[in-house]
Amino acid sequence: MLDGHLLLGWLSFTVIVYLLHLPGPTTAYFGLTGNEPLSILPLSSAPEENVGRAHYKLCDRLKLEKKQRRMCRRDPGVAETLMEAISMSALECQYQFRFERWNCTLEGRHRANILKRGFKETAFLYAISSAGLTHAMAKACSAGRMERCTCDEAPDLENRKAWQWGGCGDNLKYSNKFVKDFLGKRSNKDLRARVDMHNTNVGMKVIKAGVETTCKCHGVSGSCTVQTCWRQLLPFHEIGKQLKQRYETSLKVGSSTNEATGEGEISTGRGQQQQQPDPIPRTMDLLHIEDSPSFCRPSKYSSGTSARKCYKDKNCDAICCGRGHNTQSREVTRPCQCQVRWCCYVECKQCTQREEVYTCKG
Repeated sequence: MLDGHLLLGWLSFTVIVYLLHLPGPTTAYFGLTGNEPLSILPLSSAPEENVGRAHYKLCDRLKLEKKQRRMCRRDPGVAETLMEAISMSALECQYQFRFERWNCTLEGRHRANILKRGFKETAFLYAISSAGLTHAMAKACSAGRMERCTCDEAPDLENRKAWQWGGCGDNLKYSNKFVKDFLGKRSNKDLRARVDMHNTNVGMKVIKAGVETTCKCHGVSGSCTVQTCWRQLLPFHEIGKQLKQRYETSLKVGSSTNEATGEGEISTGRGQQQQQPDPIPRTMDLLHIEDSPSFCRPSKYSSGTSARKCYKDKNCDAICCGRGHNTQSREVTRPCQCQVRWCCYVECKQCTQREEVYTCKG
């Protein structure tokens, strides 16, 4: 059985993103190695015979550990939130890496092979996964989709009044507790396990660091005689941006042995060794163990960059790995000269123009 932290990587990045946009019932793919049978997950709100237990079926299809399945079943909103976290994390990963050689490929074989290694990309997958689940759960609480949580329970904010006036804080306290409990604990003696746990925690910490207090004034003629405040998380795009920056500055670590205890410790390669009882380095940097491949040519980690679209004078040289790029001219038709007609619709002309598309040579 998979441990909790490795399962989060498995759970959060087995989605084929374009399937999420198809009409009607859609299908998501699961399995760490990519060789397991497909799990059919109805992401649409199709009616079930027994609506009260509909989430049981989804929890079972997620193939969770026993404890995780129990946590999923005890609140009807959890299964939906897990799927929302998957979609949000996958889309954000692909957005942040859209101009990179590795563009967050989510096909099972490539993703599974990356998760088996200790690359910078692996670190990002763990961080964006935990961040997505933490963010989605906190938002689900404040949106009233969960039975076991509601608005932020911070004692210094008057949440009952905030709710009355339309403000409801995102419940990060409950979300953090849920995610930590959902993932469980890992052994701290294995370097890879400790690095994975660290990167998972970085994702959660970035969410916590981005909490903002929003206030709303009430009173006669807009005066601020009464003010209610609540806490809100940053938009997930901002979280993805911050984690991408941490990916760029990720630290490569190795292991060393503490002669006093005989246990392995993480060394950052900066001439500093973490001499502390806590096996996780006290840093907000992402950590990786080994150098990443180039991702230029097809391999078990990616399909390479041949035929990838690039942007001239911006990233073609980097993405195409020095092989050059092809230029194709095509005609495209887009709405133009749009005008508002009456109250309810916009009228546009259709304009045709030529544009050049650049793709990497093989």
